[in-house]
Amino acid sequence: MKKHKEILRLHHECGCSMRQIAGVLQVSVGTVHNVLTQARRAKLSWPFEFLQFDSP
Repeated sequence: MKKHKEILRLHHECGCSMRQIAGVLQVSVGTVHNVLTQARRAKLSWPFEFLQFDSP
């Protein structure tokens, strides 16, 4: 889940391309594409203020 969150953060906050995100996170471009597509279909926005994935 952390990589999904980081993909969204890099895309929205930093404006990184899918290829740049894939390189930084060491995942495939297809994975980045799938995460961004799923987020768009789910109408998720950034930042996730209401979700606390990393909280204890």
